[in-house]
Amino acid sequence: MNSEKKLMTGLDLLEKIQHDFLGLDTCYKNVSGETTRRVYLDSTASSLMFRPAASIMKDFMEHYSNTHSKMHHSAHISTAAYKWAHARILSFVGADPEIYTCFFTGSGTTGGINRMARVFRDLDPARTQAIISIMEHHSNDLPHRKHMQEVVHVPVEGLDENKMCISLPKLEEALIAGNGKVNYVSITAVSNVTGIINPIHDIAKLAHKYGARIMVDGAQSVAHLPTKMHHPEDPDSCIDALVFSGHKTYTPGSPGVVIARKADLLAIEPEEVGGGMVGRVLEDRYIVKEEFPDREEAGTPNIPGAIALAATIEVLDRIGMKTLAEAEDLIIVAAMKMLAHIPELIIYGGTDIESCPRAASISFNVRGIDHGLVAAILNDHFNIAVRNQCFCAHPYVKEMMEDDLAKDFGPIDFGNMSDEFMRKAGMVRASFGLYSTLEDVTLLEHALRTIIQDIDSLSSDYAINDENDYVHNTYHPNHDHIFSVVGALDNYLAG
Repeated sequence: MNSEKKLMTGLDLLEKIQHDFLGLDTCYKNVSGETTRRVYLDSTASSLMFRPAASIMKDFMEHYSNTHSKMHHSAHISTAAYKWAHARILSFVGADPEIYTCFFTGSGTTGGINRMARVFRDLDPARTQAIISIMEHHSNDLPHRKHMQEVVHVPVEGLDENKMCISLPKLEEALIAGNGKVNYVSITAVSNVTGIINPIHDIAKLAHKYGARIMVDGAQSVAHLPTKMHHPEDPDSCIDALVFSGHKTYTPGSPGVVIARKADLLAIEPEEVGGGMVGRVLEDRYIVKEEFPDREEAGTPNIPGAIALAATIEVLDRIGMKTLAEAEDLIIVAAMKMLAHIPELIIYGGTDIESCPRAASISFNVRGIDHGLVAAILNDHFNIAVRNQCFCAHPYVKEMMEDDLAKDFGPIDFGNMSDEFMRKAGMVRASFGLYSTLEDVTLLEHALRTIIQDIDSLSSDYAINDENDYVHNTYHPNHDHIFSVVGALDNYLAG
């Protein structure tokens, strides 16, 4: 009875806040001159801002002060709120505060992955190899190339309906071949291209079996799926480090987040030094604090952004991530069914969601139409915001498109890219958030069917500009008139 009441409370809260996001009512004028609501299907790149979090951040700014000192009211409030933000996030991802710490970084997930790659490297310098998958975003690929001597890319299992996540047998082969050289495995929990979900705890068990650590890129998972880092009953399945970003978790303007084991961080000097992380500085030496998160957060942090992110996390947790994931599943399943019934579409990663679960994203192409032209028409004619190209995941996109591209261009070389090749070598991605609706999906389906039916007349209105983008011949909205920082400031000062 109590669980039913709690579930209903979560559903009620979800219904209450589902449309409480900045930007959902944003309208633009389309090619025909009609002003319509923007349909935002680019949440995987950056999600919209949760209005209550923005409001709480604004309220907090009335009390803003730096942290650490508590000798005046505002400093005490800031310190307490910032401390709460760390604790709230640890709880949200199921990280035991006795074992793990949370700290904030700049530049989102990228900053955190760079940081932990250096930490793991310095913890065990004799282990010089990192293993990642071919499906990683560049932020979970390039840092390892930069900081480790060798990076091994594990392939996906194949290109059929049910095999687009990391190959566990190939991962184990790589760990065995590493023969004690593998320092860590770093894997995305959810692909930013296909939305396919990886079995991170199974991967953790394999990594730990061969003496390696496991880092998880949670940029695409934390806002969409239940996350639990620590499983005391099954230590090998525990995650050693998790990194995610607030701008993909309904809080643009907030920092990146790292959750890592205290023991790992205490074993070496902090990667970054400066104010706040030292207990004492003398002329000839300095003494690093042992307290977390202070020792990992040199300098003045993004206090308002961290508090706004934790406020968003608080709401998501009150809804319940299982409840939220089930609601989002309805959208992704409906979208897949609608798009799968359009024969002219190529949907990457297959369409069998039951056998190959997804979260948030579907990437596709319309046969015979460049991805950039599809994205431009969706925007200009239908006010549907999607993303196109390769989504900072070139090896994965190449893996999925290689056979089709080879028919027109021969052997694929992403390092030697003509303009024509780049207009073909990419996809269109529709991605969803907890504010996405069945109406949004229906509008996308209708728009794609219209594009396919009327492509000859629609495409005749487009040309390719110097940046290799498709632009309409006569529709040139003045975006500075729609919004510019200086214009907004002028209006404010004039008012």
